[in-house]
Amino acid sequence: MGTEPADRDVQWVYQPVEVDLGGGAWALGRISGWWQDAAGQRWCRLRIGRGGQPAFWQPFDPARVLLLPVTGL
Repeated sequence: MGTEPADRDVQWVYQPVEVDLGGGAWALGRISGWWQDAAGQRWCRLRIGRGGQPAFWQPFDPARVLLLPVTGL
């Protein structure tokens, strides 16, 4: 999306997720970083497992990106 935060502004994490690809298709993925821009928008660095693309920054949409447990249920 063209938005790239400075490393000092990023909270680096390992967060597994499920991503709604549209049309009823879902894929496993991972969020590896969080940051908040000056307008207060929360962004995540998302990598979709079967996408074959590198991780990219996008606004976090909890309706489309579901956070999965990291440990235990």
